[in-house]
Amino acid sequence: MKVRGITQKQVRCPRCNTVFTCSGDPGEIVNVTCPCCGEHGKVTFERSFDTTTKVIEIQKLTKTFGKFTAVDSLDLTIYKGEIYGLLGPNGSGKTTIIKMLTGLLQPTSIMNDVGYMPQDTAIYIDNTVHENLFFFGSIYGISKQHLEKREREMLEFVDLFKWRESLVSTLSGGMKHRVSLACALIHEPKLVFLDEPTVGVDPELRATFWEYFESMVKKGITVIITTHYMDEANRCSRVGLLRQGKLIADGRPSDLKNNTRTTSMEDTFLALAGRKKP
Repeated sequence: MKVRGITQKQVRCPRCNTVFTCSGDPGEIVNVTCPCCGEHGKVTFERSFDTTTKVIEIQKLTKTFGKFTAVDSLDLTIYKGEIYGLLGPNGSGKTTIIKMLTGLLQPTSIMNDVGYMPQDTAIYIDNTVHENLFFFGSIYGISKQHLEKREREMLEFVDLFKWRESLVSTLSGGMKHRVSLACALIHEPKLVFLDEPTVGVDPELRATFWEYFESMVKKGITVIITTHYMDEANRCSRVGLLRQGKLIADGRPSDLKNNTRTTSMEDTFLALAGRKKP
């Protein structure tokens, strides 16, 4: 049974100015109704995180390809135990940032506490799902007994247990994406980079993914996720909005919406990008 209402928040009705209290879980968006005038609205309960421990701190990060600047003087700080979302349209620099932070554009030594799920499927399609998970688990030195346990957990999480012995080449694009996610998380990393992990995933499984991401954060794991689904921003502790390789805004979703007097992250992005909603 899920225990709800562990956080309380006072809200003010925009219609009649009545102040009332509502309850919800961290990261949850709750439908509320003013007890005075009946006005309906939504309240976001922010997710707390440890602001004393920095996991990533970068200054003036830049990446150019010839004359094209993919990432332009990026300053970014990410703390332990938060879900940080990099949002922006295609070509805004999200994937390039992830590749630099994981050392793929600037090769470094292998870091066992880092998990990375690339946007493009990075698994062996001529091997089975089981063989892929065991290969990636073995790379990180997981014992056979623990690896068997983690494989079952991951296959149940991505809903692919029935396809355990199937060749990856026979799976659909969305299923391959799910195998890639399982391989990225098999070794229980402390820092996880997920490049558009919910692309091609049905809404029900997408919700399951986010529940799992949130459970990881409760264990002190830091998740950095890229997405162009603006609604997913509301489930992040903080988000960075990217446009043409520049970080145009950074903060809690509710603060960004309040500062721009908007009600959705899509409208927030358009306002900060200096564009009006069509």
